[in-house]
Amino acid sequence: MPLTFTLDPAVTPALRDGILDLWTDVSNAGGSVGFVPPVTPDEIRPELVRHFVAMAEGRTRLLVGHGEDGRVAATAFLTRNTHRLMTHWLWLYTVMVHPRHQGRGYGRDLLAAAEEAARGLRDVEAIRLTCRGGHGLERFYASCGYKEVGRVPDAIRVAPGDDRDEIVMLLPLR
Repeated sequence: MPLTFTLDPAVTPALRDGILDLWTDVSNAGGSVGFVPPVTPDEIRPELVRHFVAMAEGRTRLLVGHGEDGRVAATAFLTRNTHRLMTHWLWLYTVMVHPRHQGRGYGRDLLAAAEEAARGLRDVEAIRLTCRGGHGLERFYASCGYKEVGRVPDAIRVAPGDDRDEIVMLLPLR
């Protein structure tokens, strides 16, 4: 059953809690979404609040995928670049699919929905995102049309002695 995607859903307590649960589960399954396991919803909450503030300020839009059970199953945040010379592209942040849904093509569906949302925004010509090296994520994004345009060796310290590359990916929309 495919996910149902909604751009700019109303932020309700249920949605907030669903995103916190998703982010926690993805992080604790080893997902590269800004945290390393083990992590709790209380540790993630301040980062989610920062996303919500950016949404309230009109800089960020939320894309949510719900499973057939109505639970939050996937998310991505589309964030406008605020530098006046770079407003023609946006960032895609916190791209997540719940571990129970992985392997079903939902990650591709999420990226396609994010691309569709970005194409609907005025003057947006590309999507940029970064991913953590060491998991093959760059190959997944490349298979979805993104191309690697930069790599910073050892930019992400997951743990002492475990440094990973930060990989910059780009999807031209025009």
